[in-house]
Amino acid sequence: MRNKPEFEIDWRMTRRELLRYGAIGATGLILSDGMVLRAFGVPQLPKPGVKGKAKSVIQLWGWGGPSHLDTFDPKPDAGSDYAGPLNHPIPTNATGMIIGELMPELAKQADKFSIIRSMTHGNNGHETAAYMVQTGFKPGDGLTHPGVGALVSLFKGQNAGYKGLIPPYIVLTQLLGRFSEAGFLGFKAAPFATGGDPNAARFAVEGVVAEGITDERQRERRDLLLKLDAMREAMKDSAQIAAIQACEGSAYDLILGDAGKVFDLSTEKDELRTRYGKTTFGQSCLMARRLVEKGVPHVTINFGGWDTHKQNFPAMRRLVPQLDKGLATLLQDLSDRGLLDSTVVWWSGEFGRTPKIMWEQPWDGGRGHWGPVFSSVLAGGGFKGGHVVGSSDDKGEYVKDRPVYPNDLLASIYTLLGIDPSTPVPHPEGLVVPATPDSWDAGKPRTLLTEIM
Repeated sequence: MRNKPEFEIDWRMTRRELLRYGAIGATGLILSDGMVLRAFGVPQLPKPGVKGKAKSVIQLWGWGGPSHLDTFDPKPDAGSDYAGPLNHPIPTNATGMIIGELMPELAKQADKFSIIRSMTHGNNGHETAAYMVQTGFKPGDGLTHPGVGALVSLFKGQNAGYKGLIPPYIVLTQLLGRFSEAGFLGFKAAPFATGGDPNAARFAVEGVVAEGITDERQRERRDLLLKLDAMREAMKDSAQIAAIQACEGSAYDLILGDAGKVFDLSTEKDELRTRYGKTTFGQSCLMARRLVEKGVPHVTINFGGWDTHKQNFPAMRRLVPQLDKGLATLLQDLSDRGLLDSTVVWWSGEFGRTPKIMWEQPWDGGRGHWGPVFSSVLAGGGFKGGHVVGSSDDKGEYVKDRPVYPNDLLASIYTLLGIDPSTPVPHPEGLVVPATPDSWDAGKPRTLLTEIM
């Protein structure tokens, strides 16, 4: 059903059309996300109608589907065909909560996070499952819904008067590639993916930090561009050229000014960097903290490698310690800086892994895709720590009690951000589309995670 929209967005300006104006040159980043919107006008959206204490989200995405039994829902009594060699879970500083044996640092921080052990959607396909967890919608309604990052950056960034030079939606370091993060909101709501590696000697952020090019060389390039830009002088009275000039100036302020220094991790103490872990994921967690400290509304860390069809346990021994150090230090660091209360931290993948281990060849102890039940972790931004929501059965195969669907989880995050889960999201054709659906299936109305809110 189509209703007259309460807001209008000018979707006519595209990157290709902007390129026609010519004054872009080395400043490709000015065409990213919020900067173009600020230059050409931010859409006026309905204000969120609920109060929330959270200002930002750090989403830690376990790309591929982490094994719930080997991390946050251990089943040591299920037998070797289910628990495998990682059958010695450890207690935490939260009464009654145990987690996988490879996470000793998180065990010390359990009072800061809560585990949902009854996440479910029943889908075993990477693309479809990722879409459902990231948007809260099932596919098949004829729409491509925007992901959580696009909506948070829209309502907490552009709609909330975000003025930072850094785009309001950052992905460290590569896009997921499983679905369209911006959905029907289009490229204007798409994330800025940094590329590069924050664990490298110099974090080469695409469009901001050019590997092998000094700041002085960048200044020389800018000066040369200005000298060669005849169109700028010929059309100096053009409002469109003036807008592009302002956008270009903002881009160079980010590249050469103070704003871009947020990406320089060399200013952090080596002791802290070591605590995070000298890995791409660990340093991405540190980078995420620096970004929310600057007011960026949404940061996603895409942490791949969890699609463990083969040799699951060697992969777990490599990946889980990285997760342990990075996430545990992030929680403590945010807390020490007074940022945890205003920052939602969310760990999840698109699904879990098959509880029964595939010992046969060629899997050699692998675990397959498993959408009937998996785990997510929530902390900060108003979520209570030290709790477990829901449970799986004795073998971790199905939900035992308190099923939590993707729209339940996202609606809870939105609520703590002050975004009404039913608020309409601007659609280019004027459709009235809520941020999350009010039910997952017939008879399964949306339910907030009130146990931990």
